[in-house]
Amino acid sequence: MLKNKKIVYFCQECGYESAKWMGQCPGCKAWNTFVEEAVSPKKPASGGMKPMEKRQDPVVLNDIRLSEDERQTTKIGELDRVLGGGIVPGSLVLVGGDPGIGKSTLLLQVCRNLAEKQVSVLYISGEESLRQIKLRADRIGTFTDKLTLLCETNLEVIREIIQRRKPEVVIIDSIQTMFHEDISSAPGSVSQVRESTNILMQLAKGMGVSIFIVGHVTKEGNVAGPRVLEHMVDTVLYFEGDRHASYRILRAVKNRFGSTNEIGVFEMRNTGLEEVKNPSEFMLNGKPSGSSGSVVACSMEGTRPILVEIQALVCQSNFGIPRRTAVGTDFNRVNLLMAVLEKKVGIRLASYDAYVNIAGGMKMTEPAIDLGISLAVVSSCKDIVIPDSVVAFGEVGLSGEVRAVSMAGQRVAEAKKLGFETVILPEVCRKSLGDVKGIKLVYVSWIQEAINYITHK
Repeated sequence: MLKNKKIVYFCQECGYESAKWMGQCPGCKAWNTFVEEAVSPKKPASGGMKPMEKRQDPVVLNDIRLSEDERQTTKIGELDRVLGGGIVPGSLVLVGGDPGIGKSTLLLQVCRNLAEKQVSVLYISGEESLRQIKLRADRIGTFTDKLTLLCETNLEVIREIIQRRKPEVVIIDSIQTMFHEDISSAPGSVSQVRESTNILMQLAKGMGVSIFIVGHVTKEGNVAGPRVLEHMVDTVLYFEGDRHASYRILRAVKNRFGSTNEIGVFEMRNTGLEEVKNPSEFMLNGKPSGSSGSVVACSMEGTRPILVEIQALVCQSNFGIPRRTAVGTDFNRVNLLMAVLEKKVGIRLASYDAYVNIAGGMKMTEPAIDLGISLAVVSSCKDIVIPDSVVAFGEVGLSGEVRAVSMAGQRVAEAKKLGFETVILPEVCRKSLGDVKGIKLVYVSWIQEAINYITHK
């Protein structure tokens, strides 16, 4: 062991530091999260406390003024929606996602759009060379001189360049490759990631620079490094979607400047990521006509209604225990709905295998798709074809009742805009909707009423 170095243990979830290994973290109560690292003891900071003239005095809340045009739009509507209206000056944004999902491509497109608006942007890469970035940039389009590139991983050098050039937006790709000389552990370790993020946070808040940092993810889908990393940043964005599929979903799981319910939908093309301004039409593309076990349901993602196709396949089981599979939705919720159908409707499903899928790879967990899942299962079991012009939404309770859902008006308007003719929805939404011209509304109070409607259609 090298001189002047000691071994400490860090919790990967919360960053708790301990002199010895422990099975359970005292801070966050997580099990088996401590990792061993060799660190150098830090020298005490010289100078003691700050002089009185450098300290900040408390400020009255009502004296703080905000301007409406503070946010910087990226010209990418889907990204601006997820960010809450644009980039906030001095914000620190973490972008995570699987390898090859499109994180660097999206941020390079943001750089191009901001540079066209004469916003100074500094793109710092610790993984790619300047030639590799240039090759990807040529596929995206042309760039102005407002974009500058730097290949560097030393945080001290990066800090000096940012303080000297004073860019308005900085991209760090990625945080796991950055290191600080005072920390002896390897880049990507808990200590390095935490210290690097802390330095970037001080730069963002002190200079008013908007900083985007790219974070690698583990095989569980979480950002690699300590969990405290997500607590330090202002916004956490996750890229979702299959690498082999064309669409990508950008979701905010934390946002201090906007809603965490919004999503952005993109399509990966040769020229980069293209916005999908009508996700409902995109998700329903290729829906089979005249096939049983298929129904269109409506789910809300923030303020945006999205129509998705729910598919179900119910077939005779060859084993004593029937198989249940759910893709794109909650597995336990599917089992619950099938139990309701068996107990309250009288459909015997105990000897049948059941497979439920949200077509297009979308992940929907909102209870409003309960009615769609139930109708799809019944349609496949009884081989009933639900008309292509029907949309259904509503939460199903354990008694078989169809309960109210939020923003029913927006859901009906989305179905009407895409040319659907009939909407099956909860009876309790009648008062809030009233009469809607151009589309037929079928109000149901029980799941049996909805099944009767599609059976006699």
